[in-house]
Amino acid sequence: MPLLERIQGPEDLGDLTRTEMDELAAEIRDFLITHVSRTGGHLGPNLGVVELTLAVHRTFTSPHDPIVFDTGHQSYVHKILTGRQGGFDDLRQRGGLSGYPSRQESKHDWVENSHASAALSWAEGMAKALKIRGEKDRTVVAFVGDGALTGGMAWEALNNIAVQDDLPLVIVVNDNGRSYTPTVGGLAQHLAVMRTDRRYEDLLDVIKRNVSRAPLVGRPAYELLHGLKIGLKDVLAPQGLFADLGLKYVGPIDGHDEPAVERALAQAKDFGGPVIVHCLTQKGHGFRAAEQNEEDRFHAIGQIDAHTGEPLSSIVTATWTDVFAEELVRIGGRRDDVVAITAAMLHPTGLNRFAATYPDRTFDVGIAEQHAVTSAAGMAAMGLHPVVAVYSTFLNRAFDQVLMDVGLHRAGVTFVLDRAGVTGSDGPSHNGMWDMSVFQVVPGLHIAAPRDGQRLRDALNAAVDIDDAPSLIRFSKDKLPDDIEAITHRGEVDVLYSSEGRPRVLVVAYGQMVGTGLDVGRRLTQQGIPATVVDPVWALPVGEDLLGLVADHDLVVTIEDNCVVGGVGARLEQAMADHEITTPVQTFGIPDQYLAQGSRGEILTDLGLTGQDIARSVVEHMLRLDRLPVPSPTEVVRPERD
Repeated sequence: MPLLERIQGPEDLGDLTRTEMDELAAEIRDFLITHVSRTGGHLGPNLGVVELTLAVHRTFTSPHDPIVFDTGHQSYVHKILTGRQGGFDDLRQRGGLSGYPSRQESKHDWVENSHASAALSWAEGMAKALKIRGEKDRTVVAFVGDGALTGGMAWEALNNIAVQDDLPLVIVVNDNGRSYTPTVGGLAQHLAVMRTDRRYEDLLDVIKRNVSRAPLVGRPAYELLHGLKIGLKDVLAPQGLFADLGLKYVGPIDGHDEPAVERALAQAKDFGGPVIVHCLTQKGHGFRAAEQNEEDRFHAIGQIDAHTGEPLSSIVTATWTDVFAEELVRIGGRRDDVVAITAAMLHPTGLNRFAATYPDRTFDVGIAEQHAVTSAAGMAAMGLHPVVAVYSTFLNRAFDQVLMDVGLHRAGVTFVLDRAGVTGSDGPSHNGMWDMSVFQVVPGLHIAAPRDGQRLRDALNAAVDIDDAPSLIRFSKDKLPDDIEAITHRGEVDVLYSSEGRPRVLVVAYGQMVGTGLDVGRRLTQQGIPATVVDPVWALPVGEDLLGLVADHDLVVTIEDNCVVGGVGARLEQAMADHEITTPVQTFGIPDQYLAQGSRGEILTDLGLTGQDIARSVVEHMLRLDRLPVPSPTEVVRPERD
């Protein structure tokens, strides 16, 4: 019987021998490769934390001791050890196992927000609560890594943790991105024991009080002894900034040496205050194809061959990201003032192509979206035009910087948001469904939601020419559609479909929802309701040409894959009210709720955002309108304006 089948919960790890632990680690890696290669997911990060996760669960008692994951995509091994092996056949699929911690799935999952650099703040608050409640038998474990310490919020938390010397908190740093020389041998282990022994700290306090009181030489003597202590520790163990912050530090430790990690964690737990346990790991460890992948060590994969690591689909199709990447390189060739910035998303956003051509004009700041935005404002102030490319969901973290540092200063910065709208399989925290609602409140902001590749190229070229205001371009993770050409133009508005005769319904579709809008227009025509389908090209500002079209129809229908509350449909309604246009409006978009994981198609169907569902609703609305008495022009009461 395989060892893994015997593990139904963390308590089953306690009696395993060292040999069995090694066998279990190998079985877990085989399990991960076999299952994640079928479903897709974050394979590389989890292959790198097998021994680390085993050691955490053998040292601490989950869920009594809360384990909080930063970058929650490194929690697959934790899921395996907490009774969820059977769910991996449906990983990241509708109704299946989440790719991140999930409170609905297990009592062992405490925090499910999978945005990086937040775990230390969560853990500090939880540990502080345990301290206040007097629960001295519990310890909070913050499982940090995979780039999370490049985020400013993590350092804000560390700054506060450092001044609370009795906080029951152990910080496990999964360091898979930087090269440190491990401190090995008996002396290093002895130092680790000594630094995490409370008696050591008590002795230091005695020395400080008594030596410092000695006449004349007291304070200088203490400073000399303290300096020698710090110097010896820095020579014998590379503690760096953590020690400078005043935090207890153990490591660096080989994160694939489970017994060594376990010893370090036990020492940290017994210390009774905040301790950092620094573990060196290899992303993709144990899978040769991942280890040799130079781009990202199989950070996130689709379906692959479990032996070779090759993608199962040989069909390569152009994506929205490809179009953006290629066009930005072209723009860079004619505009030497255009620079590119991203926040740990160089390859996912396609900026690696710009970096290959213009390395001195490309900046990856790590998981630090706030810094990226304000740095871009600074560059714009000095005559450059920055293009900041991140996933839609991650720019939410830098709203204040967009509002105050870019917007207030009318800085010419272009934000390019990949994975906008419904992204599906990554669950509620990764849907890019708020950007048009959140950022449209920035005064002067221009927003484009291109419907196809050519419109994306056009929008990007137009955006980098806007130097007195921020601009934002959003596009989907979904398949890049064939180019949809306009049949005519109404000023700056593209008319994509128009029924014969006088159209009664104006369908205004944005971005990836233009295809759905065309489907709605054709279905309405088949039902005897003439319709016009348009793409405003730029969602903001709302133009006079679009308002003119609105006034010529009996009903306006807006369709967006953004939150309908405060979305661009609502913004159009506001502009209509400002211009005293009384045409009724139906807005279709994502409800004000968090979305469960599933494919984009499944989610849109559940939300009623298909052509069939929308057309049915519009037909019913038109029937209600036609039953109402129609006032003559003289009876229309228009609101007075100030």
